[in-house]
Amino acid sequence: MPARIEDYALIGDMQTAALVGRDGSVDWLCLPRFDSPAVFAGLLGTDEHGFWRLGPGGDTAAPAVPADRRRYRGDSLILEQEWDTDGGTVRVVDFMPPRGTAAPQLIRIVEGVSGTVRMRSALRMRFSYGRVVPWVRRVEQADGGHRTVAVAGPDSVWLDGRAETYGRDLTTYADFTVTAGERIAFALTWQASHLDAPKPPDAEGMLDATADFWHDWADQCTYQGPYR
Repeated sequence: MPARIEDYALIGDMQTAALVGRDGSVDWLCLPRFDSPAVFAGLLGTDEHGFWRLGPGGDTAAPAVPADRRRYRGDSLILEQEWDTDGGTVRVVDFMPPRGTAAPQLIRIVEGVSGTVRMRSALRMRFSYGRVVPWVRRVEQADGGHRTVAVAGPDSVWLDGRAETYGRDLTTYADFTVTAGERIAFALTWQASHLDAPKPPDAEGMLDATADFWHDWADQCTYQGPYR
Protein backbone atom coordinates (compact mmCIF):
# COMPACT_ATOMS: atom_id res chain seq x y z
CA MET A 1 0.00 0.00 0.00
CA PRO A 2 1.43 3.43 -0.92
CA ALA A 3 2.45 5.59 2.04
CA ARG A 4 0.12 8.42 3.02
CA ILE A 5 1.55 11.93 3.14
CA GLU A 6 0.64 12.20 6.84
CA ASP A 7 2.87 9.17 7.54
CA TYR A 8 6.00 11.11 6.60
CA ALA A 9 8.14 13.01 9.10
CA LEU A 10 10.24 15.97 8.02
CA ILE A 11 13.91 16.49 8.83
CA GLY A 12 16.04 19.30 7.42
CA ASP A 13 18.93 21.72 7.73
CA MET A 14 17.00 24.93 6.87
CA GLN A 15 18.35 24.80 3.30
CA THR A 16 16.75 21.53 2.19
CA ALA A 17 14.67 18.78 3.77
CA ALA A 18 13.91 15.07 3.59
CA LEU A 19 10.68 13.15 4.17
CA VAL A 20 11.05 9.90 6.16
CA GLY A 21 8.31 7.27 6.15
CA ARG A 22 7.24 5.07 9.05
CA ASP A 23 9.01 2.15 7.32
CA GLY A 24 12.35 3.97 7.56
CA SER A 25 12.37 5.01 3.91
CA VAL A 26 13.54 8.45 2.81
CA ASP A 27 11.28 9.00 -0.21
CA TRP A 28 11.93 12.67 -0.91
CA LEU A 29 15.12 14.75 -0.80
CA CYS A 30 16.32 17.58 -3.02
CA LEU A 31 20.07 18.23 -3.03
CA PRO A 32 21.77 20.54 -2.37
CA ARG A 33 18.84 22.97 -1.84
CA PHE A 34 15.05 23.07 -1.65
CA ASP A 35 14.91 24.26 -5.28
CA SER A 36 17.28 21.54 -6.58
CA PRO A 37 16.09 18.39 -8.39
CA ALA A 38 15.26 15.46 -6.12
CA VAL A 39 17.72 12.61 -5.57
CA PHE A 40 14.96 10.56 -3.88
CA ALA A 41 11.57 11.00 -5.55
CA GLY A 42 9.79 7.78 -4.61
CA LEU A 43 7.15 9.91 -2.89
CA LEU A 44 5.79 10.95 -6.30
CA GLY A 45 6.47 7.73 -8.18
CA THR A 46 7.79 4.32 -7.18
CA ASP A 47 10.99 2.89 -5.71
CA GLU A 48 12.47 3.21 -9.20
CA HIS A 49 12.57 6.98 -8.66
CA GLY A 50 14.89 6.79 -5.67
CA PHE A 51 14.74 6.03 -1.95
CA TRP A 52 16.87 5.12 1.07
CA ARG A 53 15.24 2.53 3.30
CA LEU A 54 16.86 1.63 6.63
CA GLY A 55 15.14 -0.73 9.04
CA PRO A 56 14.85 -4.33 10.28
CA GLY A 57 15.22 -6.96 7.59
CA GLY A 58 17.64 -9.12 5.72
CA ASP A 59 18.27 -10.66 2.36
CA THR A 60 14.59 -11.46 1.76
CA ALA A 61 11.76 -10.10 -0.33
CA ALA A 62 9.59 -9.41 2.73
CA PRO A 63 8.09 -5.90 2.67
CA ALA A 64 9.37 -3.27 5.08
CA VAL A 65 7.37 -2.91 8.28
CA PRO A 66 6.36 0.38 9.93
CA ALA A 67 8.05 1.49 13.13
CA ASP A 68 6.26 0.78 16.39
CA ARG A 69 7.11 4.21 17.79
CA ARG A 70 8.53 7.47 16.54
CA ARG A 71 9.12 10.94 17.90
CA TYR A 72 11.24 14.03 17.56
CA ARG A 73 13.98 14.34 20.16
CA GLY A 74 13.02 17.25 22.39
CA ASP A 75 12.65 20.58 20.61
CA SER A 76 14.55 19.47 17.51
CA LEU A 77 14.22 18.04 14.02
CA ILE A 78 16.07 14.89 15.09
CA LEU A 79 13.76 11.98 14.31
CA GLU A 80 13.81 8.74 16.31
CA GLN A 81 11.97 5.61 15.13
CA GLU A 82 11.89 2.29 17.00
CA TRP A 83 11.00 -1.22 15.91
CA ASP A 84 10.22 -4.15 18.22
CA THR A 85 11.24 -7.44 16.58
CA ASP A 86 11.44 -11.06 17.68
CA GLY A 87 15.16 -10.60 18.29
CA GLY A 88 15.06 -7.28 20.10
CA THR A 89 14.41 -3.55 19.73
CA VAL A 90 16.27 -1.16 17.43
CA ARG A 91 16.21 2.61 17.07
CA VAL A 92 17.10 4.66 13.97
CA VAL A 93 18.02 8.31 14.50
CA ASP A 94 17.72 10.53 11.41
CA PHE A 95 18.84 14.15 11.07
CA MET A 96 20.44 16.72 8.78
CA PRO A 97 23.10 18.91 10.43
CA PRO A 98 22.60 22.67 9.92
CA ARG A 99 25.49 23.50 7.62
CA GLY A 100 25.95 27.14 6.74
CA THR A 101 28.20 26.97 3.67
CA ALA A 102 29.22 23.31 4.18
CA ALA A 103 28.02 20.37 2.10
CA PRO A 104 24.53 19.03 2.88
CA GLN A 105 24.41 15.74 4.76
CA LEU A 106 21.78 13.21 5.78
CA ILE A 107 22.94 11.15 8.77
CA ARG A 108 21.27 7.97 10.02
CA ILE A 109 22.42 6.26 13.23
CA VAL A 110 21.25 2.72 14.05
CA GLU A 111 21.18 2.04 17.79
CA GLY A 112 20.60 -1.35 19.38
CA VAL A 113 18.19 -0.96 22.30
CA SER A 114 17.84 -4.62 23.32
CA GLY A 115 18.69 -8.06 21.96
CA THR A 116 20.09 -8.49 18.46
CA VAL A 117 18.35 -7.20 15.34
CA ARG A 118 19.21 -7.89 11.72
CA MET A 119 19.12 -4.69 9.66
CA ARG A 120 19.17 -3.73 6.01
CA SER A 121 20.05 -0.48 4.28
CA ALA A 122 18.79 -0.22 0.69
CA LEU A 123 19.91 2.91 -1.16
CA ARG A 124 18.73 3.73 -4.68
CA MET A 125 19.99 7.13 -5.84
CA ARG A 126 18.25 8.66 -8.85
CA PHE A 127 19.08 12.17 -9.92
CA SER A 128 16.79 14.71 -11.63
CA TYR A 129 13.55 13.44 -10.06
CA GLY A 130 14.29 9.80 -10.88
CA ARG A 131 15.20 10.29 -14.54
CA VAL A 132 18.98 9.81 -14.24
CA VAL A 133 20.69 6.63 -13.02
CA PRO A 134 24.13 7.61 -11.66
CA TRP A 135 27.45 5.85 -12.07
CA VAL A 136 28.15 4.19 -8.69
CA ARG A 137 31.56 2.94 -7.59
CA ARG A 138 33.55 2.03 -4.48
CA VAL A 139 36.48 4.15 -3.36
CA GLU A 140 38.96 2.17 -1.26
CA GLN A 141 40.45 3.90 1.79
CA ALA A 142 43.93 3.67 3.32
CA ASP A 143 42.51 2.17 6.52
CA GLY A 144 41.04 -0.77 4.63
CA GLY A 145 37.52 0.61 4.51
CA HIS A 146 35.69 2.04 1.55
CA ARG A 147 33.25 4.75 0.51
CA THR A 148 30.52 4.57 -2.11
CA VAL A 149 30.09 7.45 -4.54
CA ALA A 150 27.33 8.06 -7.09
CA VAL A 151 28.06 10.57 -9.89
CA ALA A 152 25.67 12.09 -12.42
CA GLY A 153 26.86 15.14 -14.36
CA PRO A 154 27.58 18.01 -11.95
CA ASP A 155 26.36 16.10 -8.88
CA SER A 156 27.94 13.48 -6.65
CA VAL A 157 26.66 11.83 -3.48
CA TRP A 158 28.99 10.02 -1.06
CA LEU A 159 27.88 7.24 1.29
CA ASP A 160 29.94 6.55 4.42
CA GLY A 161 29.35 3.85 7.02
CA ARG A 162 30.92 0.96 8.89
CA ALA A 163 28.72 -1.70 7.33
CA GLU A 164 29.92 -3.54 4.21
CA THR A 165 27.99 -2.53 1.09
CA TYR A 166 27.30 -4.33 -2.17
CA GLY A 167 25.43 -3.53 -5.35
CA ARG A 168 22.50 -5.42 -6.85
CA ASP A 169 19.75 -4.37 -9.26
CA LEU A 170 21.16 -0.83 -9.45
CA THR A 171 20.78 -0.49 -5.68
CA THR A 172 23.41 -0.27 -2.91
CA TYR A 173 22.72 -2.60 0.01
CA ALA A 174 24.21 -3.19 3.46
CA ASP A 175 23.10 -6.14 5.61
CA PHE A 176 24.27 -6.14 9.22
CA THR A 177 23.24 -6.88 12.79
CA VAL A 178 23.08 -4.50 15.74
CA THR A 179 23.19 -5.55 19.39
CA ALA A 180 22.11 -3.76 22.55
CA GLY A 181 24.28 -0.69 23.14
CA GLU A 182 25.85 -0.78 19.66
CA ARG A 183 25.62 2.22 17.32
CA ILE A 184 26.26 2.09 13.57
CA ALA A 185 26.21 5.35 11.61
CA PHE A 186 25.61 6.06 7.93
CA ALA A 187 26.05 9.42 6.24
CA LEU A 188 25.07 10.65 2.79
CA THR A 189 26.91 13.79 1.62
CA TRP A 190 26.26 15.80 -1.53
CA GLN A 191 29.22 17.39 -3.31
CA ALA A 192 29.67 19.05 -6.68
CA SER A 193 31.29 16.32 -8.77
CA HIS A 194 34.23 18.46 -9.92
CA LEU A 195 35.38 19.06 -6.31
CA ASP A 196 37.51 16.83 -4.11
CA ALA A 197 35.73 14.17 -2.08
CA PRO A 198 34.16 15.48 1.15
CA LYS A 199 35.61 14.32 4.44
CA PRO A 200 33.76 11.48 6.18
CA PRO A 201 31.65 13.14 8.89
CA ASP A 202 31.81 12.67 12.64
CA ALA A 203 28.23 11.44 12.97
CA GLU A 204 28.08 11.41 16.77
CA GLY A 205 29.63 14.86 17.08
CA MET A 206 27.21 16.21 14.50
CA LEU A 207 24.28 14.69 16.38
CA ASP A 208 25.22 16.64 19.51
CA ALA A 209 25.78 19.85 17.53
CA THR A 210 22.45 19.45 15.73
CA ALA A 211 20.57 18.94 19.00
CA ASP A 212 22.21 22.07 20.45
CA PHE A 213 21.34 24.09 17.34
CA TRP A 214 17.63 23.20 17.40
CA HIS A 215 17.28 23.66 21.14
CA ASP A 216 18.83 27.14 20.87
CA TRP A 217 16.57 27.91 17.91
CA ALA A 218 13.42 26.73 19.70
CA ASP A 219 14.33 28.65 22.85
CA GLN A 220 13.63 31.86 20.93
CA CYS A 221 9.93 30.94 20.89
CA THR A 222 8.05 32.84 23.59
CA TYR A 223 4.71 31.07 23.10
CA GLN A 224 3.82 28.77 26.03
CA GLY A 225 0.40 27.41 25.00
CA PRO A 226 -0.66 23.83 24.14
CA TYR A 227 0.77 23.96 20.57
CA ARG A 228 4.29 25.11 21.43
